[in-house]
Amino acid sequence: MNAWQAVVYGVVQGLTEFLPISSSGHLRILPSLAGWPDPGASFTAVVQVGTLIAVVGYFARDLWQISRDTVASLWQPQLRGAATVRLGWFLLLGTIPIVIIGITLRREIAGPFRNLWVTATMLIVVGVLLYAADRWRPQQQTMADLTPSRVVLLGFAQAAALIPGVSRSGATIAAGRAMGMTRESAARFSFLLSVPAIAGSAAFEARSIGIGPSPQWPIVALATLAAFISGYAAIAWLLRWLSRHGMLIFLLYRCALGGLLIVLLVTGRVAAQ
Repeated sequence: MNAWQAVVYGVVQGLTEFLPISSSGHLRILPSLAGWPDPGASFTAVVQVGTLIAVVGYFARDLWQISRDTVASLWQPQLRGAATVRLGWFLLLGTIPIVIIGITLRREIAGPFRNLWVTATMLIVVGVLLYAADRWRPQQQTMADLTPSRVVLLGFAQAAALIPGVSRSGATIAAGRAMGMTRESAARFSFLLSVPAIAGSAAFEARSIGIGPSPQWPIVALATLAAFISGYAAIAWLLRWLSRHGMLIFLLYRCALGGLLIVLLVTGRVAAQ
């Protein structure tokens, strides 16, 4: 992988991590179409640190208050009923499914799940589910209405994004909308929930960087910087977009990309693996 490819991968990672169109799917499709080396699951996980920094920077005040109050509540019982403390524990609870599933299915995630037929199918199926949940459910509830059982379901939705083509934000926003959350609340919780998941995934996969075919650290660092810049812009844009618009644009994009990928697979222009 050269520096130009690293920048492109980083920009694509940053934009598609938070837009509900699947970052892992795009990073799987891009090398097949461009004839570039597949960056692999380890590269993708570590470059996500750029998007982690972006979401931490964008929600710095919220995350600081959540972290401070949650830690303080361990020895100050009067804080345990606070909304920030409740949200802090919910973020930890919602992360458990992706940890368990990610470790259990690690071999499948790095292998069979990266088949482009799977990616194409997930792009279309999740796009339809995202639009349906957004279109036919009332948007009344906020993060204050979350319950432990709902958070666990949102955690499993996030874990589904281990399959390229699903989309972490797409799956969690769709699940939140299906529960009756407003678009902005579902998106905000999705972004906050990504913080421990991305941090854990990056820490786990970092040991593979620079080994064998994996890109070296300078290239990974360049891609991570590009992911941070594009990721921050994507968060700001999506929250503004969702305050006035629905999910139709993402459904159309996902179906168009999934359909194109199926055509390319059927005609033999790209290989499934």
